[in-house]
Amino acid sequence: MLRLHGMVRSRAMRTLWLLEELEVEFEWREVGPRSPEAYALNPKGTIPILETDEGVILDSLAQMHFLADREGRFTHPAGSLARGTQDAMSFTVLEMLDAPLWAMALHGFGLPEDKRVPEVKDASRWLVGHNSTRVADLMDGPYAVGEVPTVADIVLAHCTGWARGLKIEVDERLRDHARMMRDRPAFQRAAARG
Repeated sequence: MLRLHGMVRSRAMRTLWLLEELEVEFEWREVGPRSPEAYALNPKGTIPILETDEGVILDSLAQMHFLADREGRFTHPAGSLARGTQDAMSFTVLEMLDAPLWAMALHGFGLPEDKRVPEVKDASRWLVGHNSTRVADLMDGPYAVGEVPTVADIVLAHCTGWARGLKIEVDERLRDHARMMRDRPAFQRAAARG
């Protein structure tokens, strides 16, 4: 039995959304970061945490790759050029959108007050907007990397939603993509869990 621990308004949404897309049986446990429940399964105390019968997987993208590969859906076959392109897009989104968004979070609430640097938030806000066009230029087809949705689309839509929630202007193509992805029934089911 799969168990996903996390919060909807976190990176756990990515894995939760994919679980809903794959329509596999799982248990959802609302768990916050740095909670006793999180530390019991993860020495870092971070979420999401995916428990499998074989062990625990701690990173949202690793969780999504594991699940998509296991089910043979929402991914391209391992070892194919299409998979390499999919992975490249996923990692590019992490580098160009997720990383500066996370920097904003750290300097907004995640670090002790005396360690926060307000200018990092301003620079990161600019970087997300600037990078959104570069990411959009890499898209190939109606989805992030072609004609069918993959884990790259979930990561991209999640980061676009995160940016929009922070009132960051992103490329119109990313906004259109995020709307298309959030119209999916699986996203609606995942969001309703929060």
